[in-house]
Amino acid sequence: MFILLVVIAGFVGVPIVFALAFGPFAELLLTGKSFMIGTLVQRALAGIGKFELLAVPLFILAGEIMNRGGITERIVRFSQVFVGRLRGGLAHVNILASILFAGLSGSAVADTSALGSILIPAMVKDGYSKEYSTAVTAASSIIGPIIPPSIIMIVYSYVMEVSIGALFASGIIPGILMGIALMLMTAGLAEKHHFPPGVRLSWRESLRGIYQGILPILTPFIILGGILSGIITPTEAAIIAVAYALFLSVFLLRTTSWKEVWEIFKKSSLQASVILLVIGSAAMFGWILTLSRLPQNFAEFIIRVTPNKYIFLLLVNAFLFLVGMFLDAGPAILILGPILGPAIKLFGINPTHFAVVMCVNLTVGLATPPFGLVLFAASTISGLPVTTIAKTMVPYYVVHVTVILLISFIPEISLWLPKLFGLPV
Repeated sequence: MFILLVVIAGFVGVPIVFALAFGPFAELLLTGKSFMIGTLVQRALAGIGKFELLAVPLFILAGEIMNRGGITERIVRFSQVFVGRLRGGLAHVNILASILFAGLSGSAVADTSALGSILIPAMVKDGYSKEYSTAVTAASSIIGPIIPPSIIMIVYSYVMEVSIGALFASGIIPGILMGIALMLMTAGLAEKHHFPPGVRLSWRESLRGIYQGILPILTPFIILGGILSGIITPTEAAIIAVAYALFLSVFLLRTTSWKEVWEIFKKSSLQASVILLVIGSAAMFGWILTLSRLPQNFAEFIIRVTPNKYIFLLLVNAFLFLVGMFLDAGPAILILGPILGPAIKLFGINPTHFAVVMCVNLTVGLATPPFGLVLFAASTISGLPVTTIAKTMVPYYVVHVTVILLISFIPEISLWLPKLFGLPV
């Protein structure tokens, strides 16, 4: 299965969804168990038919409505009020806007596309190099899937049977920590390279920026407040997010027409269908893994290699970072989650803590060469080669790795907030 998966998907160019499905089918046919193919298909259908997964298309839809409704510009102006006056102001605005935008989209690529199209030209016009403007956009956009709502956390919750509410709560502090660390690095680079000075807004401009941005910024607070207080489930929160996004974009701000809403629904449906198709294929893949006892054997092998929990975490981090360079975060979680699950239990690692470690690590992979989707999105917007962007991002890669190690070896960074609200961790 592993050979078929890697060879077909990696070298022939077959999409990962078909490789995930082809592996289990080939396994049953080659081992003379074709009579179990019907059960395999049932596993795929059962995998997609989980009520909790309804949150995936709904959060995608809410983020798309917000993005198309002119909300991005309002978030940028809101961010400028608070950090625009610093040296390298637009770079700081870029990072803060990514933190705020993360609470709307849950997608690093959407963050890069939405903010990059606005801030990269603005930064170049203000005197920043195009290389740096693109690099800071790509580096900060990986916060998108860390701060809830996060699509990959919903996927992880499904695969590893961890509370979605606890996962959402556990991503808040790591996401903010990543943002603060990126801003500290930006401050150092601003002094070293003499970035343009910030712009101090008047009181009237500041109040206007806050007024325009406050309603969109309320979205993550409504979602998280409802979940953390126990009033609503994450799936219900997703429904409320869609309703609130429609209310803002169509009725209150009137930045989106009903014709555009129909287009948004079609685009979101296609995006969600791809994710759910991968999940269905992964359900078949995971069932075959369970029958083969591969995860249990892998856990026993790891224990023999190193009985030390911290060395294990270091090795897993290195492995996940490498995987993230070649594979998107969602498929990587679907493939590796069932394999690594038994190992983290043997080492006594909290599953919610490990979820954050895995999600952050694989998300950083989106901004690393050779196949990072964020890099390609940034390259499309700026017109720069992927290699040029990656070279300029080196200081930010150091920040990414440092934060990953802090999250890995200090579990309370992830677990303090869900514990505070009494969520199951």
